[in-house]
Parts: sequence; structure tokens; C-alpha cells
Amino acid sequence: MKRTILITCICLLSISSLFAQEESAYFLISSSNETMADGMARTKSALTESGFKITGEYNPSQSHDLGVICYTHPDLEKIALGFNDRGALAATLKIGFKKEGEMLQISMINPIYLFYAYFIDGLEQQEDALKAISDQAVAAMQNVGTLNKAFGGTLDKKKLQKYHYKVMMPYFTDAEELKTFASFDEGLQTIQQNLEAGKGETQKVYELVYNDKQVAVWGVGLNNTEDGEAHFLPIIGDDHVAAMPYEIILQGNTASILPGKYRIALHWPELTMGTFMKIMSTPGDIKKTLEKLTE
Repeated sequence: MKRTILITCICLLSISSLFAQEESAYFLISSSNETMADGMARTKSALTESGFKITGEYNPSQSHDLGVICYTHPDLEKIALGFNDRGALAATLKIGFKKEGEMLQISMINPIYLFYAYFIDGLEQQEDALKAISDQAVAAMQNVGTLNKAFGGTLDKKKLQKYHYKVMMPYFTDAEELKTFASFDEGLQTIQQNLEAGKGETQKVYELVYNDKQVAVWGVGLNNTEDGEAHFLPIIGDDHVAAMPYEIILQGNTASILPGKYRIALHWPELTMGTFMKIMSTPGDIKKTLEKLTE
């Protein structure tokens, strides 16, 4: 009897440990003396050869020492569109590049970390498929580098599902509306035209449009030197460059974004309050910039 109880306790502890497993925000894939161009070219090849689709690329802060590749997968797009609360924001994943002296660091945001944070209601039904996509992305990067060094902080599934930085800070579900249009088509055309014109010193990095679902997502580079990426990335840490670009989503006739106090904190989970205070105007600056794309 005692043996049975002991075995049961061990099993329960193992199950508890499994569900409490912490996920790293990022993986450092490679550190070498190759050029930015070569590193990005190798990464794009590795992704496409593994069934992923490149959606865009750019240089955050307009810096030649920083780069990002955005990518997705048909299975991920299908799953993301099944989550009504801005699920399409997680349809695009990112690889970051940072040149320091002669060394190029290549990193990736951990896909499952993002999935747990952005896919909330109904996650369990898609969890195995999402883990498979995450594993496939990590495996693809083994053709780029084999460091696989975790960094940037860790959070477990339970905390990611209801993540917020501090008490009274926003959650994923507290999205900020930018504008309500007369129709999806009006919103789509307005945002596309404004991005084409670079309104608000912005840059279109990628665009995903699903007309049948009336959903569109854009990755937007924030190029203003005073309050954009060039201002806040050096303060909070450009090692996390794979967090960029920022996204705007149009669902139906409503354009919205994740609040900066949520999104920045999620992608920089080790950010101290002292450092956060140094960019206290950034969440509002980002919202004002992206609002210009809806005018």
C-alpha cells in the first residue's frame, strides 16, 4: 500500500513538473564571423527548405548591424486564423541578426513561447500541432547553427497564458483599438496606402491578408529616430531583435494592436522596472505612430 502511494506521488510530481516546464523566450542559434548578408541568406534557405515561407525582412532601427527575417508556415496560418482574439498575430515568427564587431549572432524567438502567450482559448485542441511547428522551426535552424543556447528569460505555460508584467498592467486580451472603419475593405485599403507612403516614418516589413476571413496583419518598422526602434531598442536590449517588427491587425472593420506595456514586457521578460521606466513613453509613442496608418 505504501509503495502504491509512493509511486502515485512520484507520478503526480512528474506530471506537475511537466506542466510547469518553463519556456525560454529566445534561442541563440549561431555566433560566427560571417557577414549579415550571408547569415540571412543561409537562414532563408534553411527555412524554405523546411517548408516555411518568408514573409519579409528588414533592418530594425535602419541599422546595418541589425536584421530580422519574418516567416510563417501554412499549418500555422490555418491554426492562427482559428483563434478569434487576434490569433493571426502569431502567424508570423521571427529570426534576429545582430552584428557585434566581426561576430554575427543569429537568434530566434521560441515559437512555443509565443504560441502559449497568444493562443489562449482553445489552445489544448491545437497544442500538439503547435509544438510540432515549433519543433520544425527549431530543427530548421540546426542547418544554420547548433548553439541552441536559451536566453532572454523563461516563463511556464500557465504564466504565459495569462501573462502581464505587473499588477494593473494589460493582458493579451486588453488590445488597443486604433480605428473602426466602415468595412474591412476600407480598412485594408487605408492601411496599405499609408504604409506605401511611409506615413509616420513607418516601413512595411510584411503583410498577410486573408480576405475570406476578413483578417490582415502587418509587421511595421518604426523608423523615427526620436521615438522609434532607434530610441528604445538600445535601452531595453537589441539582443532581442527577433521581437521586431511591431504588428497591427485588422479584423473585420477594426484595426488594433497589442498594448506596448504587454507586448514589450512579453518579449523582454527580464526587463526591470527601472529600465522599463526609461522607455515609459514608448508604448504611447508606438500607438500614436500606428494610429497614423489608419487615418
